[in-house]
Amino acid sequence: MSPSFLRDRYRRIMFFFTGVAINFIFWEVFLPRIGLRALARQTRSNRYRSAAVQFRKLAIRMGGVMIKVGQFMSARLDVLPPEITDELAGLQDEVPPVNFEDIRQLAETELGVPLQEKYESFEETPLAAASLGQVHRARLCVKGAGGEFCNVVVKIQRPFIEQLIDVDLTALRKVGGWLQKYPPVATRVDVPALVEEFSTSVHEEVDYLAEGRNAEVFSKNFEDFPHVHVPRVVWTHTTRRVLTLEDVFAIKITDYEAISAAGIDRAEVARVLLDTYLKQIFEDGFFHADPHPGNLFVTPLPGKDEAGKPLWRLTFVDFGMVGHVPETLRAGLREALIAVGLQDAARLIRSFQTLNVLLPSADLKQLEQMSASMFDMFWGKSMEELRQLSPEDMFRFADRFRDLMFNMPFQLPQNLLLLGRTVAILSGMCTGLDAQFNLWNQLSPYATKLVSQEVGSNWRVWLDEAGNILKELVAIPSKMGRVLSQIERGDLTVQIPTVNRQLIHIERAVNRLTICLAFVAFLLCSVLLYNSGKILPAGLFLGLAGVALLWLLFFSGGGHRRFHP
Repeated sequence: MSPSFLRDRYRRIMFFFTGVAINFIFWEVFLPRIGLRALARQTRSNRYRSAAVQFRKLAIRMGGVMIKVGQFMSARLDVLPPEITDELAGLQDEVPPVNFEDIRQLAETELGVPLQEKYESFEETPLAAASLGQVHRARLCVKGAGGEFCNVVVKIQRPFIEQLIDVDLTALRKVGGWLQKYPPVATRVDVPALVEEFSTSVHEEVDYLAEGRNAEVFSKNFEDFPHVHVPRVVWTHTTRRVLTLEDVFAIKITDYEAISAAGIDRAEVARVLLDTYLKQIFEDGFFHADPHPGNLFVTPLPGKDEAGKPLWRLTFVDFGMVGHVPETLRAGLREALIAVGLQDAARLIRSFQTLNVLLPSADLKQLEQMSASMFDMFWGKSMEELRQLSPEDMFRFADRFRDLMFNMPFQLPQNLLLLGRTVAILSGMCTGLDAQFNLWNQLSPYATKLVSQEVGSNWRVWLDEAGNILKELVAIPSKMGRVLSQIERGDLTVQIPTVNRQLIHIERAVNRLTICLAFVAFLLCSVLLYNSGKILPAGLFLGLAGVALLWLLFFSGGGHRRFHP
């Protein structure tokens, strides 16, 4: 590839982003300063959408890294407006195929022999063409641990793709430096670090040896799950730039009519799809990070299950882009999932802090209030029900938390980028498969499972949790006492007849309720720990439950003494 071609490519990329930058400065900086802020605001939505359309055309025309950039940008809901992310959400590798002779030359150079000597047959027309490579069908009988297969697909890199990647990344680093100088972006994301993270991901994606290893790791993780399948790798016909796999192409996961025609329950497919990702993220710490429709298939199988339903499996392909979830990050994500499953707003905010997704200026109390209101408004509703929410209710919600929503005190660290993009795509897929898909019904059992695992494997977690509960319970009487004192002093404008006597009765009742809750909490912890084989801590909690019961009977105004209002 000539140096002049590469220079021209670099100029075209920089010319596009320079135009976007000039347009942004004119409309969003210059016009507001001369009193035309209203005009800028009125045209903003159309301008953003137009820029996204132009970028989409550029990405499809140029291929290479540009399509990957668009796919990543579509997930940046924390930084980019919806006009841009919505337009780019459907961007896939819509590029024309490479001339077969060029592909043949590269493949034969990699394999060291002509294709007809390496494969029984090889189709010249590509099955799929992508920005970094393309796929051809071939025939090669292979005997493996899972049985024999003869139909294979051969994934071959585009010629000169590594040179194109270097040029594109050089341009992106320059643009990233510009973005880092814009405060609203710089406060939410470290753009240069993000570009380097993206660079690492792209270079891994063009290493087909690494992709083959990723496929085998994924297959190992799901070897006991009959609903999930991964193509087997033919290592004798695989190099860094050529990858030979079992041919597993079937019904695309977005071909809803074909799935239904095969008698397969689309709602069940959505459930299995989400379950596989919950396992990948929260248990394996290793997930397929490119779940677009071309990489996921529903494969009908012969026979039927015990209920008479057709057998099928979910097939994953293309493991060039995978994500890793380190244990510290996984702990924060588990905490967030448990908080959502239990509708615990305070716990959800603590998980945000663990995940480092809040800006330092975030108002934690207001965030907790908003989370609780969101649980009240959205919990238990399917996507179809969410679409039918009253606009007045949404306006009231937005008005109540308008300052918080305007400031958007969230940031997305680069180690959550792939995960955020993956979850965004996954959500759309599940809803497309089943309009009544209910995320809450899926998350709650999994959150319960995580809690039960914590009980069985780590009793110290429950000791800490019980300690937190106890602190909250002990704090209730003092907090109530302060409020009551304010009322008695007249600091709160409350007019209640015989307030002193009523307040004393209320405080006594609250104290007894507190001790009752402590007794129940200690007793429950004791039973759970005993069932898990943790005899010593179970005895400790049983003793604490006994102390609480004695206090309730003899020291809190309980027992045989009755409460007379």
